[in-house]
Amino acid sequence: KRTLLPLLREETSSFIFPCHPAVQRPELQHMVMELLRCIPLLLFLLFVCGLDHFIFSILSIIQHHSFVQYSYQTSHHLSVTVMGTSLMAQLLRGTIGALNTSFDSEVETSNLGCLPRPSGMTRQQYVDTCLPLGALALLCLLQVYPFRLRRAIAAFYFPKREKTRVLFLYNKLLRQRKNFLHLQRGRIARLARQPPGLGTSLVQWCRRRWPWLRRCLRRSCALCGTPETPRHRPCPDPECGALYCEPCW
Repeated sequence: KRTLLPLLREETSSFIFPCHPAVQRPELQHMVMELLRCIPLLLFLLFVCGLDHFIFSILSIIQHHSFVQYSYQTSHHLSVTVMGTSLMAQLLRGTIGALNTSFDSEVETSNLGCLPRPSGMTRQQYVDTCLPLGALALLCLLQVYPFRLRRAIAAFYFPKREKTRVLFLYNKLLRQRKNFLHLQRGRIARLARQPPGLGTSLVQWCRRRWPWLRRCLRRSCALCGTPETPRHRPCPDPECGALYCEPCW
């Protein structure tokens, strides 16, 4: 409607334009809330990865510094010698000589079987672990674009409801603009009654004294604050000196 268009700067920031590629202010708040919900998952993931690395470091230290190896060697030699040539000596040599034994034993053992054998996660495993969370954060950023289709889908299936919503929005904007202009008139009137500050007076004197400084010392719209352009219009009251952009004027 001509009574509403073009939209004011404050009104434009409260709408979502479906064909605009950038994320807009109403979508930004929802997107930030979704990203904040990913922070607990990120903290949990960092805690789990840090705990895994800490346990791996401890087990690796135990593996490298707790290795103990035992070596046991023993030797046993038994020899009985019977001297003499008598019958008794020969009998003893035949019986006791069988007891002569000799053996050597060497045993080596260690606690290698009881030591832990940790295996640390590779870089690819860390990437695969963090990839789902990264995909979730990316979906939080991209979900604003499919959400723009909700109104079009609802309007296709419920055209009467869409007409009611448009009329409600139109009347709401009319009321908001009326209240907005009333509040802004009061604010500008209060500012006009206040004496100008030292900085404002100095800037105005410099603009009048050196006109070429106007490109650097640009003023802004008294209503919306947009920087000065050739389309801005000053107030016709010579004692006011306020500047307005074309939509606000």
